[in-house]
Amino acid sequence: MRFAIILLAAVLLLSPAAAQTGGTPISTTTLSLGTATPGGGFPLYGNAFAEVMNAADPQITIASRNTKGSNENIPLLEKGELDLALVAGEPAYEAFAGIGRAKVSLKILTAIYSNPGMFVVRADSPYKTIADLAGQPVAFGAKGSGLPILARYVLDGLGLRQDEDFKAVYLDRAGDGPAMVEDGRVAALWGAGIGWPGFAAVASSASGARFIAPSAEEIARIRAKHSFLKPLTVPAGSYPKQTEPIASLGSWSFVLTREDLPDDVAYRLAKMLHGAEAVFCKKLAQACETTAANTVAAAPKPELIHPGVMKYFREIGVVK
Repeated sequence: MRFAIILLAAVLLLSPAAAQTGGTPISTTTLSLGTATPGGGFPLYGNAFAEVMNAADPQITIASRNTKGSNENIPLLEKGELDLALVAGEPAYEAFAGIGRAKVSLKILTAIYSNPGMFVVRADSPYKTIADLAGQPVAFGAKGSGLPILARYVLDGLGLRQDEDFKAVYLDRAGDGPAMVEDGRVAALWGAGIGWPGFAAVASSASGARFIAPSAEEIARIRAKHSFLKPLTVPAGSYPKQTEPIASLGSWSFVLTREDLPDDVAYRLAKMLHGAEAVFCKKLAQACETTAANTVAAAPKPELIHPGVMKYFREIGVVK
């Protein structure tokens, strides 16, 4: 009997589902991935990420889940209620730096894509510059998402206040914004990224779209105050009838992990993702930026990348 108990304990300790870190049971077979509200870029990316990763290794299942976005994903990761989550660059920056809250100990699994921020208006709109939109109703994104935070930094760099100088609208669902532009409830929709669903919807609408981004002089002013924002470009053809590249600025979004995600799990995920980079790129245009090299370049500090991921990066020569 005593031997049987010892044997059972050994089996349980060796079972992946019984592995523990800091006393918290973890699963190495099913991992939860927090995204954002339906209709936005994060659910689109997160669902594709899960599909590609699940196909790469059938022994690991990544289950994507809609949330309220970055500002909910961070505390859910901290509490261990999510294993992985998509987090926009600005909320990640504030969380890592301890701006307005205690610093987090979360880790970066991968950079996902860059987020050049800009406004979209109807093609027949009279608005041509950011200053033209002052005093107008503007949808700044879903409540809890990172988009309003990016907008706040951009506008602050221009001496504008998001809630005072605009009639700010915050959406319950990211997917509600394009229809509000189309029917005139808002003058503009703020968004970010290449292939962002909200921009694609407005650009594909009957009225068409025009994009408003900071001018070169405005980009310099914004970066003088908020240097963590980087110059980024939306290539021509990223959206219907967009014939010229659009210069703007923004940051990189990430897949973050909970603090105690085991090193071997993070290593395995990094290896799976790196091996599937070409497949992921073919599946989703935004995912073409999801590479090991971009993760190293985009991370604010190397030590913020998960140790298991860094072990794999050293093996493939991405870092020394």
